[in-house]
Amino acid sequence: MQLRKERTLLSERELHRVLRRQAVEIVERAGGLENLLLVGIHTGGVHIAKRIQRLIGELEGSEPPLGMVDIALYRDDAFMGLPKPIVGQTSIPTGTVDNQTVALIDDVLFTGRTVRSALDALMTFGRPKQILLSVVIDRGLRELPIHADCVGTTISTTREHVVEVELSEAGASDSVVLYRRIMKDEGA
Repeated sequence: MQLRKERTLLSERELHRVLRRQAVEIVERAGGLENLLLVGIHTGGVHIAKRIQRLIGELEGSEPPLGMVDIALYRDDAFMGLPKPIVGQTSIPTGTVDNQTVALIDDVLFTGRTVRSALDALMTFGRPKQILLSVVIDRGLRELPIHADCVGTTISTTREHVVEVELSEAGASDSVVLYRRIMKDEGA
């Protein structure tokens, strides 16, 4: 699949501002740091969650614990068309999510299927008091009735678009970019 860049949605500075705002909003919605657990969805959500954890530490003087969840085995398409699902690490530092406010963090919210899978995975660790969903970009086109509580930016897209949160942790410059898939007959 070939992609053509349409535009930059967030620059490095704008992305940092969005993450700082999300850090504040997560703490406010959770009612403070007590029993707050950040959980990033592999892979982009984990990088974003680590950044939000650091920002909360700078703002509050203490960092909440950070976990990560891999959804490979919880996807509804895991065994349909995926030859061998690649399973990453899932870790919940507290061992359970019972009675905790979990801030589930991802980079892009699209169909809602990734979030549904992450919710299924989280429930294997207990019953949280509350789950907050935080995403950098909500691009619409939901297939499931899922919404984010903390949203960096909302944009309208089509199915031909791809939204990438490009991060230094993955070897890119920090930004959020909107791409469009190029059809074979359009050329490069």
